[in-house]
Amino acid sequence: METVWALCVALAAGLAADSPPNIVLIFADDLGYGDLGAYGHPSSTTPNLDQLAAGGLRFTDFYVPVSLCTPSRAALLTGRHPVRMGLYPGVLEPSSRGGLPLEEVTLAEVLASSGYLTGMAGKWHLGVGPQGAFLPTNQGFHRFLGIPYSHDQGPCQNMTCFPPATPCHGGCDQGIVPIPLLANLSVEAQPPWLPGLEARYVAFARDLMSDAQRQDRPFFLYYASHHTHYPQFSGKSFTGRSGRGPFGDSLMELDAAVGAIMTAVGDLGLLGETLVIFTADNGPETMRMSRGGCSGLLRCGKGTTFEGGVREPALAFWPGHIAPGVTHELASSLDLMPTLAALSGTSLPNVTLDGFDLSPVLLGTGKSPRKSHFFYPAYPDEIHGVFAVRSGKYKAHFYTQDMRAHWSQYRPILDSETRFVA
Repeated sequence: METVWALCVALAAGLAADSPPNIVLIFADDLGYGDLGAYGHPSSTTPNLDQLAAGGLRFTDFYVPVSLCTPSRAALLTGRHPVRMGLYPGVLEPSSRGGLPLEEVTLAEVLASSGYLTGMAGKWHLGVGPQGAFLPTNQGFHRFLGIPYSHDQGPCQNMTCFPPATPCHGGCDQGIVPIPLLANLSVEAQPPWLPGLEARYVAFARDLMSDAQRQDRPFFLYYASHHTHYPQFSGKSFTGRSGRGPFGDSLMELDAAVGAIMTAVGDLGLLGETLVIFTADNGPETMRMSRGGCSGLLRCGKGTTFEGGVREPALAFWPGHIAPGVTHELASSLDLMPTLAALSGTSLPNVTLDGFDLSPVLLGTGKSPRKSHFFYPAYPDEIHGVFAVRSGKYKAHFYTQDMRAHWSQYRPILDSETRFVA
């Protein structure tokens, strides 16, 4: 199934410019390695993401350092392991006093310093702080529309997940205030109307891109969708349409939002000038059963250092620059900071980074400089530290999630599309 925006890709490739690219970074929530059609799911309705995969570079060995919301997002935006900045154990709560330290340099700050118009829509989950000290507009983003933490961190009885009035399905925090929708530092709604949230985010994205074009400057859009985190929600056009229940409806709406953003890019004539990266924060919440997503052939999911928790779908799309194909090169969300800095011609911060420049992989000019990857548990401590490491085609587990201190078998990781071994 070919999407409308995809019809412009061939022309865009011929018009691709050499100036710094616009950047759209899409970060899904609790999405499994096997959840997309492009990664082998037999019934997922994801035509827009599948088109990104077909027209861009699809990664088979892309990792996150921690399979949990807050630390994974910190790693993405800084290129540094979250233990370096004290964001452990677990996730930040609405009552948490801390957040992403302001001395940390984010990808948004790096790009803003080079003239990018920066905006974020969606889930922040890196702290609020006094007077919003840790929110996105104090971390390099010129604009923000979203929820400051996870949408399940408020009472479910105050929220509608499916129209016209189906309440969210359990599993939410109780006894605390409803979640707010923020526009920069102002409360827009509390709680927000979840079935209409993605449409608002798409409109935010369109406005950001249009304003950047009028100002003759590149843009950086960070779209951190709430989909497909539990409890799932979706708008009227997607509810009951997927064949995979609430999870599938949520995923279907995420895919449609991606398509709407790509259509907006095409309408502005910017497809050849825009790099799109798609990945997710961690694997599926498998204990939710049908509401928890699919790891494909990989073991376990969110909250573990097994492959199903830390290996993610990842796509890179930039017509005229990134050739369509599949790469088995080792890569990580930690690598996006140095990679995007290199592609935009931006200087990196003078700090220790745990990521590598993957631009040779994206542009087809070389291999990944990454030879290994360390994985921390959801609740690290000073005694256990790193739980697992991948080196080349091998992976070692120092500890496993049952906390028994023993070595598991040191064994090869084979292509997940053939068979699972670790």
